[in-house]
Amino acid sequence: MTEITAAMVKELRDATSAGMMECKRALQETAGDFDEAVKLLREKGMASAAKRAGRETSEGKVGVRIDGNAAAIAGVGCETEPVSNNEDFQAFVEKTLETVFQGGDPSSLEAERVELAARLGENIQVVGSKRMDAAGDEVLSSYIHPPGKVGALVHTKGGDPEAARSLALHLTFARPTYTTRDEVPQELVDAEREILSNSDEVRSKPENVREKIVEGQLNKKFYAEAVLFDQTWYRADESTSTVAKYLEERGIELVDYAWYAVG
Repeated sequence: MTEITAAMVKELRDATSAGMMECKRALQETAGDFDEAVKLLREKGMASAAKRAGRETSEGKVGVRIDGNAAAIAGVGCETEPVSNNEDFQAFVEKTLETVFQGGDPSSLEAERVELAARLGENIQVVGSKRMDAAGDEVLSSYIHPPGKVGALVHTKGGDPEAARSLALHLTFARPTYTTRDEVPQELVDAEREILSNSDEVRSKPENVREKIVEGQLNKKFYAEAVLFDQTWYRADESTSTVAKYLEERGIELVDYAWYAVG
């Protein structure tokens, strides 16, 4: 059986914006074949075609729809700003969003995507999509940052709804890869620790303090950038603590979230 490394999972995740566990399962099911894993994820409606499969999609739009206790988010990438503002392209973004909202898979629109890409002469890809359902007093919040190239959808429980919406703003600013430290593959942590240990900054220090310095840098440079709950809240005038602390202090429980960016 092909060994699925954390680096392989990260490469697929970066290329498709699919979830970490979905990427791992796709690689396992395809014996580590990157292109087949991308195809499998697309067939399941979990991800876009990999960025390396075609020309770069550095423009596009992210859309969000919230209606009652249901919500959806979808991002569609293209190559240039004029196409991102094209009526047909924006209609495809809306159709993708509506498909996801109704519980469908973006892959069902593959023929339309291919036809649109051929007609507009650009690489057009669904960057990612997700549907969420709230129950009881749970809250669905969203934020799309102008001009619409990055957006977030948040599902929370408890606390002030406006504070929950602020988390959506934080996501578009900080763009975390993981929610908690437990989600970070140990292989990535070990690799980062090795890089830091061999850095000139660390090697110039006395040997007996190097390990402590490395752990401090892991917390400050790695976890604080990649892990949502370890990130510093994006607005210093509201809080200088971590996201986890910010939510805890306001009685907000994070149920689910998704953010997508084009470009």
